[in-house]
Amino acid sequence: MAKTIHQATLAGGCFWCIESAFNALQGIESAYSGYAGGHMQNPTYKAVCEGDTGHAEVVRINYDADQLSYRDILEIFFALHDPTQLNRQGNDVGTQYRSAIFYHNDEQKAVAESLIKELAEQDIWPDPIVTEVTALSNYHQAEDYHQDYFRNNPQNQYCNMVVAPKLAKFRQKFAARLKG
Repeated sequence: MAKTIHQATLAGGCFWCIESAFNALQGIESAYSGYAGGHMQNPTYKAVCEGDTGHAEVVRINYDADQLSYRDILEIFFALHDPTQLNRQGNDVGTQYRSAIFYHNDEQKAVAESLIKELAEQDIWPDPIVTEVTALSNYHQAEDYHQDYFRNNPQNQYCNMVVAPKLAKFRQKFAARLKG
């Protein structure tokens, strides 16, 4: 039976954590680190980190829509980062670390806007949600060494101090949805 593969492109701070979390979930075919929303063609990690390209660090997620809905993807995304921090996540500061949903079509836009409204009404966070909802533009996959970075670089200090604790909480919360 053929799978119905859809895409989502999300920015929630450093892409290493978001990519690693989504790649661990059932129904995810792949998640790749990349850049979106900027003005420079073919940006490099160095250029994006300097904050002058307008890109956000994103994760492009290919998921089986028969197993996960776009809303499911977004609910997991909102559990993975703080959507109230403007142009930052923790100690990672700059527009490249902004919270953003880069929609691929009008249906995704409507789902994102509806969910953000619901979350805002639920008063989950003490501060307002600042996640931008914008059409996907100028997507570029990140360099190969960024793909599966957390898994491939267990000795990295940032991974040990920031990514590992975040993923441990994620695995607890979404244990029933993890791949075997």
